[in-house]
Amino acid sequence: MDDEYNHQQVERKWQAYWRENQVFKAVENSGKPKYYVLDMFPYPSGAGLHVGHPLGYIASDIIARYRRHLGFEVLHPMGFDAFGLPAEQFAIDTGNHPATFTDANISRYRNQLEAIGFSFDWSREVKTSDPGYYKWTQWIFTLLFNSWYNKKADQAEPIEALVQHLANHGTEGVFAAASHCESITADQWASFNERQKQEYLLSFRLAYQASTEVNWCPALGTVLSNDEVKDGLSERGGHPVVRQEMKQWFLRITAYSDRLLNALDTLDWPNSIKEIQRNWIGKSTGAVISFDLAEKNGASIKVFSTRPDTIFGCTFIVLAADHPLAMEITTAERRGAVEEYISNSLIKSTVQRQAAGESAGVFTGSFALHPFTSQRLPIFLADYVLKEYGTGAIMAVPAHDERDYRFAAANNLPIPKVVDSGGDLPLPYEAKEGKLINSSFLDGFSVPEAITKTIAELEKRGVGQKKINYRLKDANFGRQRYWGEPIPIIFHNQLPQALPLEQLPLVLPDVESYKPTGTGKSPLAGIEEWVNLPNGDNRETDTMPGWAGSSWYWLRFMDPQNSTQFCSPQKEKYWGQVDIYIGGPEHATGHLLYSRFWANFLYDRCLTSHAEPFKKLINQGMIQGRSSIAHRIKGTDTFISAGLIKNEETTPYRMDVSLVKNDRLDIESARKWRADLAQAEFVLENGEFICTAEVEKMSKSKYNVINPEAVIDRQGADVLRMYEMFLGPVEASKPWSTEGIDGTTRFARKFWSLFHNGGAWNVSDRKASNQELRALHTAIKKISEDIDRFSLNTCISQLMICINELRELKCNAREILEPLVILLSPFAPHMAEELWQKLGHQSSISTAAWPEFKPEMVAVSNLTYPVSIGGKVRFQLALPVEADETAAKDAVLGSADFEKWADGKSINRFVFVPKRMINVVLSS
Repeated sequence: MDDEYNHQQVERKWQAYWRENQVFKAVENSGKPKYYVLDMFPYPSGAGLHVGHPLGYIASDIIARYRRHLGFEVLHPMGFDAFGLPAEQFAIDTGNHPATFTDANISRYRNQLEAIGFSFDWSREVKTSDPGYYKWTQWIFTLLFNSWYNKKADQAEPIEALVQHLANHGTEGVFAAASHCESITADQWASFNERQKQEYLLSFRLAYQASTEVNWCPALGTVLSNDEVKDGLSERGGHPVVRQEMKQWFLRITAYSDRLLNALDTLDWPNSIKEIQRNWIGKSTGAVISFDLAEKNGASIKVFSTRPDTIFGCTFIVLAADHPLAMEITTAERRGAVEEYISNSLIKSTVQRQAAGESAGVFTGSFALHPFTSQRLPIFLADYVLKEYGTGAIMAVPAHDERDYRFAAANNLPIPKVVDSGGDLPLPYEAKEGKLINSSFLDGFSVPEAITKTIAELEKRGVGQKKINYRLKDANFGRQRYWGEPIPIIFHNQLPQALPLEQLPLVLPDVESYKPTGTGKSPLAGIEEWVNLPNGDNRETDTMPGWAGSSWYWLRFMDPQNSTQFCSPQKEKYWGQVDIYIGGPEHATGHLLYSRFWANFLYDRCLTSHAEPFKKLINQGMIQGRSSIAHRIKGTDTFISAGLIKNEETTPYRMDVSLVKNDRLDIESARKWRADLAQAEFVLENGEFICTAEVEKMSKSKYNVINPEAVIDRQGADVLRMYEMFLGPVEASKPWSTEGIDGTTRFARKFWSLFHNGGAWNVSDRKASNQELRALHTAIKKISEDIDRFSLNTCISQLMICINELRELKCNAREILEPLVILLSPFAPHMAEELWQKLGHQSSISTAAWPEFKPEMVAVSNLTYPVSIGGKVRFQLALPVEADETAAKDAVLGSADFEKWADGKSINRFVFVPKRMINVVLSS
């Protein structure tokens, strides 16, 4: 920028001012309307931030600053999601406490965030690994443990309410979300001893233990949730994941399936995210159908189908390899093959099983009977059927299901068509519409009619019933690792009991080794004096998953220093829902679904005023890296400039982007960067070495990471903020361009120079012209509307247009420049603060009111008409907007320009086109 503007000095000055004066400290009940702006808080990795990470934070900061200008009390907090596997891996590798790694990373993150000039209320900072924070995470878990879901009231209630009902009425009238429970009378409940009562209640609790198959990662020594596993490997580290049965803690999120599904319609969220959640919850209506076993009287296999109408097209049954009946129904002659198949299947992950293809399976030797025709249907095991979905068994209808079709074709099984969808469609085809054929009493009925009729007939014969099913499963809540919140449970006589609030937080003890035990137990299990209590009770040694602390953190931001409550009711009621929540789409199922679940639960327990936490959600896109690629002639140490490559076979070699400017490689710096380049030969074109470029994810491995500190040092935080917004819509992904940022730098220079003349302050108190006012109020209108609809890139464009117009007008009027600085403030707050102070204001610009748009200022009072004489435009003429043909003709005749071109000739014809043009034909 110009010599008189030192961005480094100005930015440090105002960041210190904001920090020392707590300018952005939010105050409850200030008399102002509230506005809560929240970012998905970061996990502080060791790599720190690159320029792609702040994109969402910049957007949220613009919204927060804008809302302050509008007179809102704004809560804009920041904290850190501090538990996680990277810190644990650091501890395993180095022997140092994971808090050392975490705290160092948090310090770096905070310094980087402050350097960008965010208006965070740092007095509310939280980190999930702080015992003062996770005390309340643990407390919420104890509430879940001590709650059940009353389906009749459609809400969670204290477990004591269920105990009272059982004492008075037994299970009569109980309609609960439960694992399994036998009906009992009040007398039976009274006859139970305390152990029996507690065992019975475990089926109802919203936090419960159960033996189940889990995603076990031997390398990490912990259980992973489904969303932490990608393609059979752990998302963190890429280690193999296998299915293994273990006793685990679960949260009964399934109790909230319908509420989580239905409330999506009330949220201002991207449709793509809502659709992902709908699919993840996976509500489907169909029927559970019993297929009797041919050789075993009274035994049957139950399947769930959303298309019971196709039952006459069923020609075989398929069970998951780990179905409980798999070995029981297997015949003696098939036992060896089935055992081998099951053994091979169980070592695979869910993804690996499904990837095996629909031809992989084994015949059990047994048959089931068709409930309507008594036809014998062979029973197979196959990996494309999963135990956790439906009942773990399917009726296969190969003509109308692609997976069933491939299995049937591979095993020479019949494929009868039972739905005529019109036309000669090749098999298989999904028959959602059409008429039933080859289906006995269903023939001729439409698909919807046939579904209803089939369910009615199944229920009439006692071989099936209507059923609503969900894909959503209860959330696995235990992890076998050290760096997480200890689960606040003790086992008394081997039965779990929650610790009372006065014994929380249950703080992580020190351990000698952070390595997993390899036995399915966390490192905490090795601390006998911690696990084994003097009275004979034992502590739970699993810790909570990484998402536990992030499932309620927006509430703690409302009241972060409260040591007696997780959040005071008064503060929670004041701040209410998060008005706008910004984060990446990768959290669509994990974080967002679990947060909604916890919020609904806390609402049920009368601890919050809203069931849904996030009113509006914005998913920011990704700023991609622009990788610089040099081309090396294959098998040599010779690099050839891009424009010279002809028939040479080359291999790509990524250069660090800091070594490349405008695709030109700094060869000497490259030689110093990597030892293998020190003696390399570079073939130049026109004295330069040209690289090619490729847009891809920004990462250290691709050497395309741009450090925000480098940009801030060179061009300033304000330029970084404006450039990231100017790149395109916040929701879109776009490539970073080191050269492209120069345009934003030039705009910042122009803005600053508008207030100066040759370095001297140049703002006058003269009255603004109509053109200046029009430029200003056009900008006020456009920027206000665009911020409200989150179109932040067009705000920067409008500021650029406005500045160019005002520079042409040589505007220096305070009446224009003062409100203009406020328009700039959300985007470039440091420069705005400096100019605001130079304009004579003592307080921060953040307290200034947003300029009011005045429509009359942009109304056009005159129009400029091109005047054509003799077929050519000779001059321009300004006329009032309301001018008619008579007024226009009088104005033309009175114009000196007309006299010049008419040269004494009279008008033969006068053509006036309102708001467009004037054409004059002169007499010859």
